[in-house]
Amino acid sequence: MSGIKKFNGIIKMGIAAALCVGAILYILWNSGAFLPRWIIWEECGLSTGDGRYTVALAQHKASVWCGEAVAWSSPADMKVQAAASLDVDGDGREELILLCWKRGRYGRHMPFWVEKDEKKWSQHLFVYEYTEMGVRPKWMSSYIGQDVSRMRVQAAESGKGRLWLTEPGGGENCFIWTSWGFAKEETEVTFTVFGDNLLHEPIYNYGLAQQGDFGFLFENFQDVIARSDVAVINQEAPLTDNPARYSGYPRFGTPQAAGWAIVEAGFDVVTCATNHALDQGPAGADATKAFFEEHDILCLGIRTEGEVEERPYEILKRSGIRFALFNYTYGVNGRETAGGNPNKVYLLEDEEQVKRDLREAKETADKIIVFVHWGTEGAAEPDAFQEKWAQIFLEGKADVVVGTHPHILQPCTVLRDGSGHEMLVFYSIGNFISAQPEQTCVRGGMASFTIELTPEGSRITRYSLQPLAIRWQQGGKYQTDYAVFDRDYRPLYLRME
Repeated sequence: MSGIKKFNGIIKMGIAAALCVGAILYILWNSGAFLPRWIIWEECGLSTGDGRYTVALAQHKASVWCGEAVAWSSPADMKVQAAASLDVDGDGREELILLCWKRGRYGRHMPFWVEKDEKKWSQHLFVYEYTEMGVRPKWMSSYIGQDVSRMRVQAAESGKGRLWLTEPGGGENCFIWTSWGFAKEETEVTFTVFGDNLLHEPIYNYGLAQQGDFGFLFENFQDVIARSDVAVINQEAPLTDNPARYSGYPRFGTPQAAGWAIVEAGFDVVTCATNHALDQGPAGADATKAFFEEHDILCLGIRTEGEVEERPYEILKRSGIRFALFNYTYGVNGRETAGGNPNKVYLLEDEEQVKRDLREAKETADKIIVFVHWGTEGAAEPDAFQEKWAQIFLEGKADVVVGTHPHILQPCTVLRDGSGHEMLVFYSIGNFISAQPEQTCVRGGMASFTIELTPEGSRITRYSLQPLAIRWQQGGKYQTDYAVFDRDYRPLYLRME
């Protein structure tokens, strides 16, 4: 009997010990003792821009001070991992941003389709407003959707600030405020640039014979155009809707139906500052620009009648990066003053003016890209004119230069100035399409480069030059496709260091 009592005593003691251990573990879990080890718990002090409030983060708790008094403190059931003061919604006033942990994914108000909240700890982004009366909740997120070891913020001179959330493995994602809450923002912008779209008479006659359908020009590149954030092509000659003005070399007039093919292919930008830009006179240049802009394609290099501001660049914004896109040509075959319009096409003439334009663009843009018509036709290497202007663009802190006009591929390289600034240069990407018989003119290139937004700014992460080849087929069809190349003619797939 005594043995049974002793055994029961041991059982009771075991149960009591288990309950005690369980209670201790629950207390520890409830206090967040078992949160992941990859969490970086920050401590900091910061002030609002107007100096009204200061924020202190210490021991997982955030406090907002107004003078000598505490205006607000984070709730006891919340552990604050990081804090920032940032104008996150672009309203001109700062908000308090907390990266924090709490139990459950939801607050007091759960979505109607959720029957019961979770009990486990999860990360959240909470946003509070600074007001005259103190601090009040603005947005209490339900869930981030990823593990975050660190939060960094990027203020904007105007507009919305950004949150950069680092994953435990090191990956970094950008979050930006939308109309309600945060959304992950794409931070890469990929450009794809095609060379001279030069429709000699045999090419446009074939298109006209297909009931004016010029879709064959781009049918081999639909996928890459669709994947590109910004697809660009150099429209060598002006468009015309007058059949009597259709013409090839030496004074081009390209059927407007070929312009429709550019629209339908999905191009975003057309460069028109070429030596043939005024082949149809100033009215032809105006009509070409009007056609593309009517179909939401940015047309560079031409200044139309009535433009108030003379500016050789346009600002294009993608994924939070502002690009200044320039377009110049070395000349217009002696037609610079045709019709009394000396400034119709942007020319590489006034070096000081170009430098001023580059400096001006740098004040409003994150990256400068120059599309330039230059060089010696048929030359495999850059000439002295190209090298001189490349240095001017480098001095002006351009980031990418893409050249056309030689109708032949020339090298691509990275130039660096004394300050360490780097500029990617494609000296010539050759023809996209033409009927020029020379073998060197049959091979062109597709230039691609990717620019990525980071908390420190934007940078080029990779670039490539993919060889293309123009092929003539039975029936008079000219079409461009990816090149079949030998070991001496390989595509360049390169990465910026």
